[in-house]
Amino acid sequence: MRLGKYEIENPLVLGPMAGVTDWAFRTICAQLGANITVTEMVSSRALVYKDKKSAALLKKTPVGLCGAQIFGNDPGIMAQGAQLALEISGCDFLDINMGCPMPKIANSGDGCGLMRTPELAEAIVKEVVKAVDVPVTVKCRLGWDKGSINVLDFTKRMEQAGAAMVAVHGRTRSMLYSGVADWDMIRKVKEQLSIPVIANGDIVGAESALRCLKWTGADGLMIGRTTFGDPWIFQQVAAAMAQQEIPGRPCLADRVDVALEQFRLAFEDKGEHIACLEARKHFAWYLRGVSHSSYYKTQISAISSMEDIARIAKGIKNDLE
Repeated sequence: MRLGKYEIENPLVLGPMAGVTDWAFRTICAQLGANITVTEMVSSRALVYKDKKSAALLKKTPVGLCGAQIFGNDPGIMAQGAQLALEISGCDFLDINMGCPMPKIANSGDGCGLMRTPELAEAIVKEVVKAVDVPVTVKCRLGWDKGSINVLDFTKRMEQAGAAMVAVHGRTRSMLYSGVADWDMIRKVKEQLSIPVIANGDIVGAESALRCLKWTGADGLMIGRTTFGDPWIFQQVAAAMAQQEIPGRPCLADRVDVALEQFRLAFEDKGEHIACLEARKHFAWYLRGVSHSSYYKTQISAISSMEDIARIAKGIKNDLE
């Protein structure tokens, strides 16, 4: 797949997720096979107003291609925000979020709310493309709800406006993350566009990844919530895409070591307090499906220091391996 000047074989994208895909987690996923990552979404308006917290979210993943993702609904502000996001991050491409279904975003006309105003969405892409010298990509859904599925017209507009790639989540905004992703619609999107199309939704392992690729004809895959506590899915899917033997998940002790490395990176990036607060959910995810782990999950919910993390990790290795 070609994205601007970049040639990517078997594109595997870590889906951008607010509150999850920070620099530390993106780095781990990139090391384990995600050859494209995208930052958490950042408000274009916040960037223009010099909000330091927003700028901090734009740290570029040190491995593979990385995109800076912004959201907003004002073409001029989005163009300025795009320039600032790239200046701050040094990222390889600029991604526009037109798929976030969360009410506080979508109901304000941002994220998936832009699928209700396709002319405005098209104007935004045109302005951003003019403002930056890197590829501009778009992430969207099928539409607002079942009665207004407009992804075919919408993605055609994105291509005409200058988007270099689109990623399509096979659900509507009203579905959030429930129900079954509609790969048929993603296939129709792929059939009508000449730019690369990335398929997203219900990719939970190597087998479903291959089925999705075959069914949709997509150029690559985006994996989101399945990665929670399981960054090894990228290794498995990458092997399947390359027709190689699919590796199993590492033993628990090795998985805990990867979690510890993620938390060390988060500490380096955000400091101990924030890193420990966020480690509570991530560490619990790493223990999903592990028998007799409830004792340690209770301890994880009260993590307040890196020493807590080290102590809990040692206990898990000793007691649950």
